Amino acid sequence: MATQFPDDFKCPISLEIMSDPVILSSGHTFDRASIQRWLDSGHRTCPITKLPLPDQPSLIPNHALRSLISNFTRTPLPKPQLEHANPNPQTLISVLTSKSSPLESKLESLTQLTKLSKRDSASRRKLTESGAVSAVLNCLKIDSDGFTLQEKALSLLLNLSLDDDNKVGLVAEGAVSRVVAALRFGSPDCRAIAATIITSLAVVEVNKATIGDYPYAINALVSLLQNGKLIREKKEAATALYALTSFPENRKRVVSCGAVPILMRLADAGLERAVEVLSILVKCKEGREEMMRVSGCVGVFVKMLKTGSSRAVQCSLFTLSCLCCCSQQICGDSRKEGVWDICMGLLEDDNEKVRRNANNLIQTLSGNPSMQ
Repeated sequence: MATQFPDDFKCPISLEIMSDPVILSSGHTFDRASIQRWLDSGHRTCPITKLPLPDQPSLIPNHALRSLISNFTRTPLPKPQLEHANPNPQTLISVLTSKSSPLESKLESLTQLTKLSKRDSASRRKLTESGAVSAVLNCLKIDSDGFTLQEKALSLLLNLSLDDDNKVGLVAEGAVSRVVAALRFGSPDCRAIAATIITSLAVVEVNKATIGDYPYAINALVSLLQNGKLIREKKEAATALYALTSFPENRKRVVSCGAVPILMRLADAGLERAVEVLSILVKCKEGREEMMRVSGCVGVFVKMLKTGSSRAVQCSLFTLSCLCCCSQQICGDSRKEGVWDICMGLLEDDNEKVRRNANNLIQTLSGNPSMQ
């Protein structure tokens, strides 16, 4: 009889047992050869979450999983009991909804449900239809059993939000209020996951407006951007703001919450996602005005032009061009900071968007046209 390997041993891309498991920045594990082919094809999103990746994603060896797979192939595990091998979603959900269930049982149920949610969209749809969403949201109440339960519930909610069919439904069931509460009052890990959920939900256009209009949602993200204890919190908050600001009305909301000076400081410290958000906020008058009030504004973008990734350079060029279009002062400062020479060098860049944005900025510095 053939050995039955756990699903976690299989690469989500090839569906084969992994020989060299590596962890992507999204937190998911893939076989090195499969994920490398995915990246070499030009993809810069996680194959599972669909969320953006850095221009040069790191592949971290998953030594623990590799050891487990190796040991498993040498010593087959005992046959699991039927209820553990094929857990009944309805039974697991009933554990979450029962007031008499101990914390340990709820944690185990969330672990099993999260494993089920990682299988495929059909499994996630089955969980949703079984009432998993309301049960999970109930675990996210502020007075629930601590941050461990909240973190596991958020992780499951994130998985359920991956399918577009679920995104609007989750918002309709009240997910935003629970997620925003986690953003405001959760542990650092809970806040990071909550921000990622906002990003996932904001993929659907109608949700951008709903989330942006929700009390404290944008304010909580900006607060996390400023006060987050982990760099992960700040990155996820910036990514969520980037997703939300593609909806024009949210740009003014983000600016009014005081995001621009915070983003400028983070950009100066090297957080490239902050520059991406600024490249969206510069499209509104309020955003441009706030950026021009920041001392050393041009220097922040010049530093990114010299040290940033191709994406960061592209965003910095665009942002500077927009600012120069409406400010003689910014134009003058840009010339003094050597932006012209930097742009001339970038005209030979391999990235077409970088070349185009560099040329546009050169034209702007030459004529300084007014922006309406």
